[in-house]
Amino acid sequence: MFSSTKDEPVSFSFVLKNNADITGSGIRVLGIDPGFAHTGFGVIECNLNKYRLVDYGEIKTLSCDSNSERLFKIFCNLYDIIHEYKPGLVGIEELFFAKNASSAMVVSQAKGVIECVVGAFKLPLFHYTPNEIKKAVTGSSKSDKISVQQGVKFLLGLKSVPEPDHAADALAAAITCYNNTRL
Repeated sequence: MFSSTKDEPVSFSFVLKNNADITGSGIRVLGIDPGFAHTGFGVIECNLNKYRLVDYGEIKTLSCDSNSERLFKIFCNLYDIIHEYKPGLVGIEELFFAKNASSAMVVSQAKGVIECVVGAFKLPLFHYTPNEIKKAVTGSSKSDKISVQQGVKFLLGLKSVPEPDHAADALAAAITCYNNTRL
């Protein structure tokens, strides 16, 4: 696993090679909803038209930590998630900001860190707009967050809506990734 204390430098090596098979024997897909304070992740296993939930959650960073510490926490946690679950594909939600430029900058930094970790594992990374994800999960690009969460619940056969919403968005990105790469 990937870990470090503040006083010791980090050393690691990447040795995984991606041999993703998306044709029939099943594949694990990691979905990511990038954020600076909350990065959602969701791992599903897919085989043809069947989905199985593996895990989901969020990587939280603390506002009292420096930006570099927060980015490093995202890096370490995502590294551990990929190392543990060994996905063959990764889908990430594209950033969308209407107004707040300062939020856009730090979330963009987090997205860069996320792409760096995914690239280090040599995993194929696919980007989807929020509207593409909404359409893939609900059938309409105009759906609201609650509809997307309900769609994820239905497609994964869950008893309740996955929470927090960042994790539900990440699961939706994973579903979208699988559906778009197997076509």
